[in-house]
Amino acid sequence: MAEEVSSDTAQANAAELAKKLQNPIANLISVPVQNNWDFGIGSTDAMRFTANVQPVIPFSVGDDWNVITRTIMPIIHAESPVPGGSSVGGFGDITQSFFLSPKEPVGGWILGSGPVFLYPSASDDRLGDEKWGAGPTAVVLQQKNGWTYGMLANHLWSFAGSDNRQAVNATFMQPFFAYTTKTYTTFGLNTETTYDWENNRWTVPLNLTVQQMVKLGPQPVAFTLGGRYYADKPEGGPDWGLRFMVTLLFPK
Repeated sequence: MAEEVSSDTAQANAAELAKKLQNPIANLISVPVQNNWDFGIGSTDAMRFTANVQPVIPFSVGDDWNVITRTIMPIIHAESPVPGGSSVGGFGDITQSFFLSPKEPVGGWILGSGPVFLYPSASDDRLGDEKWGAGPTAVVLQQKNGWTYGMLANHLWSFAGSDNRQAVNATFMQPFFAYTTKTYTTFGLNTETTYDWENNRWTVPLNLTVQQMVKLGPQPVAFTLGGRYYADKPEGGPDWGLRFMVTLLFPK
């Protein structure tokens, strides 16, 4: 009987962990490493590889609130999009968000909002904007019966940096839908849409993913495989891409 109770508890804990994994502002420390390959760039049909290291760290603030930090640190290798050009590799610009979020859902909705910052950390001027930026960010989502759906959005304006580079004025919108099965497999669909107000250009990748949560010894890990199609893009932008992500989870 004790073993049966222990097994039920373990399954409940795993189900809760799989649920938290779909919540971008969950009270859960996680370290996703998101590997992206984009193809068909420019006149040379170039490839661009981006590994986004994205630690998510929550902090408790009193009895009712959490502050969740989400940091995106890109490592990039980009082939030349024009004949005779050279490839470039290194670090990109870091984006960091801070969400103030109620610990309990509000009317069934999980909410969070706060500031987002852009740091000109690129190791090569071809890999970043050379601008400091800031703006608002927010997320709203609901989870029930295995479904997770909602939206994450932000807007960045540049306020300092190189005078030789164009200003940053961009809106990011990520509506997402996911369904998690009883075996902790999650099927997801989202867009990671950006609108560049300076150039009046859309970038709209549609991402379809499958994720599986497993345990490697005591360590819970999620593996994600997906593909994407660019429904809209600037001239010379990518046509399609692939994604493989490994997420380390550190339950409290």
